[in-house]
Amino acid sequence: LRALRRASGLNSILKSSSMRDEAASYLAKMGAAKSIDKVQQSAKTVSMKADDGSSIMSLNRFILEEAMVNADLSHLKDMENLMAALQLACKKIQSLVACADIANLTGYQGGGGSVNVQGEEQKKLDVLSNEVLKASLGFSGKMGVIASEEEDEPVLVDETYSGNYICVFDPLDGSSNIDAGIATGTIFGIFTDNCSVLTSDWKDRIDGNELKAMFSTMQPGSNLVCAGYCMYSSSTVLVLTFGAGTHAFTLDREIGEFVLTQRNIQIPQNASIYSFNEANEPNWDPVLKQFVTELREKGCSSRYIGSMVADVHRTLMYGGVFGYPGDAKNPNGKLRLLYECAPMSFIVEQAGGLATTGRQRVMDIIPDTVHQRMPLVLGSKNDVQRLIDSYAKHDSAAE
Repeated sequence: LRALRRASGLNSILKSSSMRDEAASYLAKMGAAKSIDKVQQSAKTVSMKADDGSSIMSLNRFILEEAMVNADLSHLKDMENLMAALQLACKKIQSLVACADIANLTGYQGGGGSVNVQGEEQKKLDVLSNEVLKASLGFSGKMGVIASEEEDEPVLVDETYSGNYICVFDPLDGSSNIDAGIATGTIFGIFTDNCSVLTSDWKDRIDGNELKAMFSTMQPGSNLVCAGYCMYSSSTVLVLTFGAGTHAFTLDREIGEFVLTQRNIQIPQNASIYSFNEANEPNWDPVLKQFVTELREKGCSSRYIGSMVADVHRTLMYGGVFGYPGDAKNPNGKLRLLYECAPMSFIVEQAGGLATTGRQRVMDIIPDTVHQRMPLVLGSKNDVQRLIDSYAKHDSAAE
């Protein structure tokens, strides 16, 4: 409420008694209150609640308490520094996204022609968001390797600040929609470097530093110790899992902190919404076509934004099935395994859902390359399990 007053210029208006009628009229039009007295009383109540430290669970406080409760999750002791770096980066990216039109940050990098390793044309905010995350994580003192959608290969952190963790991320998912003001987000996952599944044939193909970075990065999602996404929309929401449930934190701009707003999120077991790009349906296989047809027949609504973070967040909140499957045109789909599919799968599974390619659990897949693409269907347990069973039945009949 105070943010509304500040954004609309009401703080200065309310100081002048001669402007009370004008302010009351403004608020009535906004539907925010019936009178100035009620607005002032509500603001006072909000302020009292915000000042009561016992009623606020900040992300830092949450991590400390989780570390005490889950003593077996040793990585939680290091998460405070890592999450401080990620929080800072997400706050900065949120600020950049919010003022993109004003600051001329919309459009393509360099006026067009700048592409990443996947051949995708980069938006200005893709590049800026990537640099913000790299800088923030690089100075956390805990990060050893950083792998991003916008980098050709994983990057080793300077030894002065190096640590034992690996962060993989998509700095600005949904950036193709940024010029239209549609919700975007940052997706990330964190591994430890105490294990690797890099195949031996890589040793003859890259130099020592590259080998070290690749050795640490090429891990299945089952090795993740943390995953999350930050959605930049009407509010800024950070959804996280450390391997003991999925939790949501909302940025309180008044105090500049992410505060706990949902603990132990549980995705509904049955879908009410499905989220696929149905323009690709002619290229889908028969099993997937039948699955989506059955979702329609049981009354599910179709909702598709085209920004993975926004679509998955809605699926998590309301129950549903999100998918970007493989098809005749793109057999492996378009989503990247390491920094999109695996982190999102970890989040959804910790909330009681399932994530699959249709034939394989996403979390079990060992990457072949950093930017490997993978089909993905995730969401409400009962519906995703039905798709898995359908593929198993289809494959068994074909043998």
